[in-house]
Amino acid sequence: MIFEVVVVSTSRHNRFAEVATPEEAEDLSGRAICDRLSACGRDFTYRLVPDGVEPVREAILASEADAVVLCGGTGLAPKDLTIEAAEPLFDKTIPGFGEVFRHQSLVEVGTRAILTRASAGIVAGVPVFCLPGSPPAARLGIDLILAEIDHILHHISE
Repeated sequence: MIFEVVVVSTSRHNRFAEVATPEEAEDLSGRAICDRLSACGRDFTYRLVPDGVEPVREAILASEADAVVLCGGTGLAPKDLTIEAAEPLFDKTIPGFGEVFRHQSLVEVGTRAILTRASAGIVAGVPVFCLPGSPPAARLGIDLILAEIDHILHHISE
């Protein structure tokens, strides 16, 4: 099983463009995700894309991975369009992911959790997860994903 870690950040993409690791992009959130995947023995690829509907959709649709983790672009600023890009592609939603993410965030950051737009769904048989871009949110999200990814993949393949 292979994860594709896609960090959505125009500034980072403009500065570093084509890199293969979060270390090359000075990306703490991407590194948090990739470190957790490595620690669990999971294979992954890493890439940067700029903010925007088209780059995010292209990343999702072009992926050949078994699961896609998008990190960043989920905020409330006008440029934050990861959710708007991903959710219309979902064949099925996984609303419990966002619900549990927000519940755990409430414990960690208090009522600021209402700003969290974490989301997940299935696109052409592939689970796609949208995580906020902060390192703590990236760690929380990947831990939730790792806890259930095998179960999710089992249900998708039935």
